Amino acid sequence: MGDAADQNGVAPASPPSSEDTDTAFAAAGIGLLTLDLREGRIRAANPHLCTLLRYPAGGLTGVALAALGEATVPVPAGLRRWRGADGDILPVRVRPSSPMDGTQVLVVDAAGTDDLVSAVENQAALTAAGVGEWRFEAETRLVSLSRRAAHILGDRPGVALPWPVLRARLDPDEGARVEAHVRTALAEGGRFAFECRLRRADDGSEIALSLRGEASRGDAGVPAGIVGVVQDITAQVAARTALRAGEQRLRIATSLAALGIFEWHMLDDQAVWENERMFAIFGRSVADGAVGKREFLEQILHPDDRAAFRSAILAALRGDAVLNATGRIRRRSDGAWRIIDLAGRFEHDAAHRLPRRLIGVVADVTERRSAEERQTLLIRELHHRVKNTLATVQAIVGSTARTASSIESFYEAFVGRIMSLAHTHSVLTEDTWQTASLRTLLVNELKPYADGALDGAGDDARIRLEGPPVDLASEVAVPIGMAIHELTTNAAKYGALSTPDGRVTITWSLVPDGPAGTLRFDWVESGGPSVREPTRQGFGSRLLQRVLTAQVRAEVAMDYPPDGFRLRMLAPLPARNTVLNPLA
Repeated sequence: MGDAADQNGVAPASPPSSEDTDTAFAAAGIGLLTLDLREGRIRAANPHLCTLLRYPAGGLTGVALAALGEATVPVPAGLRRWRGADGDILPVRVRPSSPMDGTQVLVVDAAGTDDLVSAVENQAALTAAGVGEWRFEAETRLVSLSRRAAHILGDRPGVALPWPVLRARLDPDEGARVEAHVRTALAEGGRFAFECRLRRADDGSEIALSLRGEASRGDAGVPAGIVGVVQDITAQVAARTALRAGEQRLRIATSLAALGIFEWHMLDDQAVWENERMFAIFGRSVADGAVGKREFLEQILHPDDRAAFRSAILAALRGDAVLNATGRIRRRSDGAWRIIDLAGRFEHDAAHRLPRRLIGVVADVTERRSAEERQTLLIRELHHRVKNTLATVQAIVGSTARTASSIESFYEAFVGRIMSLAHTHSVLTEDTWQTASLRTLLVNELKPYADGALDGAGDDARIRLEGPPVDLASEVAVPIGMAIHELTTNAAKYGALSTPDGRVTITWSLVPDGPAGTLRFDWVESGGPSVREPTRQGFGSRLLQRVLTAQVRAEVAMDYPPDGFRLRMLAPLPARNTVLNPLA
């Protein structure tokens, strides 16, 4: 009995041979490969796939899948960007079989730009990020937009736009820049990214765009166009502009306030100095770099201020408060000690965690502190001067009253002495350094009695002043000024200045002795009435002997020869207090 095939007259179909399978695999017009899942390597790839990925025939056999940029095994279905033999990234679509016996078969074909634009796995992420996709065809010069990209640009989705239409919505300079990027990408390949501004098609409003693109190639490897993404960054640009404006305002404010800005990173003890003022305060150049906490505390800060600075830092850390500290630093450029005020706040990554960095400002307050010290000293000096002045006025009143013979003589003597006192104080307050010129005190008193200049020129000068410039500190200027007034008054009433032929010669010199030298002062009268030693001591004599001795600590000698009264004074001058000098 024959078999069924024979009975029906039909020959049975024979299974495909291994040779037939290999032939079909090699001749397929689509990319095929078999993958060893255990080793992640390609067992075999047909010529079409080798051509697609720019490998020579058989060149993919044994190649690791990771070399193509695929990291997942087994390979899932979807769009991929695999790396070709020349390193270019190629869009491909992968359709895998189910793994069987450690092997997986992949069907691979080229993915067009439309496929990339409509890729389902990319749409959710792109939409969430406000990103749309676009494609430029070099041959037709048409720009295709995804739905999201069309929404961003205010165009209708699904309509390809001629490039000149889009360019007309750009500023001329922006359009030229976009074209230059596209030409370079088409000629040389590679990617580009830039920002530009464009007017929307629907409402004409101007928006800021971020454009990214990459050249796509045809089957022959010739650039066919550009694929990329577009994002509306109008809000980001506005925020960035506002931030820059705020930073500019901050820079101007800190510059006007002469504040240095810094950051100190605690973990690595590194500092960042944000502006030039920080370098100027510390006397360092940008090449010198900033300094960390260790160098600041151990080398730059004055040793006497280090403990207080550390305590202030610890207190701010424990209390999560603003750090305020003051200290002296040695400036690198000239070695001078400068006083700084530092204020800052520690920044935490999260609550209840140690701070990560300190952000703060530094001000050089050396001049301000010096001015405050001068002001304090001037106030003390004013109190002292007022007290002494009141005591002097009291002495003038008492002595003048005892020696006056009438109300008129009391008034005349009292007013003259008070005016002399006021004159001396006026000279002192007009001088910024709180000193008075000896010559100025003499000129103020003697000028009304002089026939000409008071410079010592000529033998017939009625009053001659000869001596070097001498500035008297306030503590000696007042009593010496009063003494000059009394000498002048006595000479005008009873001595050389009471007659037309009388002469007064005042000479002085500075003897190098003591902290500021000793003033040698000589008053010599001649040509006046015959002189004899007084029988009683008036206020003028008491002032010359007692006040000069007590307040100036001067040695005073008075002689009464017949040809004219003479006085010699040796007064030690106090050292000048430079704190009172705002220019020091």
